[in-house]
Amino acid sequence: MDDPLVIHPLDAGRLADHLHFFDHDAFADNPRWASCYCHFLHADHDARDWNSRDAAENRAAIIPLVEQRRYRGYLAYRGGKPIGWCHAGPKALTPALLDSPADADPRIGAIGCFVVAKPWRGQGVARALLARALADFAAQGFAWAEAFPQREAAGEAANHWGPLTMYLAAGFEIVDERPDGGLTVRKRLAEAGC
Repeated sequence: MDDPLVIHPLDAGRLADHLHFFDHDAFADNPRWASCYCHFLHADHDARDWNSRDAAENRAAIIPLVEQRRYRGYLAYRGGKPIGWCHAGPKALTPALLDSPADADPRIGAIGCFVVAKPWRGQGVARALLARALADFAAQGFAWAEAFPQREAAGEAANHWGPLTMYLAAGFEIVDERPDGGLTVRKRLAEAGC
């Protein structure tokens, strides 16, 4: 297809596209995850087990978060249709990533996850989404970008945090590794003291 890839930040005006993407295309080949709607990073996991939540509940929960700009990211389009998603925004607005007070540093932008519709995988969509998120983070004055890939991700679904190779090629460095193989990678966007 000759249609160029176009990337737009998620806002209330694009909410219907976001919901349609998750309703129909995001997990067409992975129905086990179809209930997520990328709400996992915003759900209160202490109050309730994630596995007890259903698709309708997660779908409804993200709508006000988008409207309040607490749930952010980017949609990739081809031919006017959304084909990919990247959860990206201030780390301080992403509850599942806040393990310590230092994690709420307002100078850190966080890349949460990627979802690309099956027919479009392996065509640079995730790289383009990452590049746009990093450019916008820098323009917004973030000092750092962080992401959370798995060292030994087996298969496309396990790479939902984004492949480690993609982050390393974009200039990220590994700054932490957890026993489960989860990594924290970080890229300097501006002088950390600014």
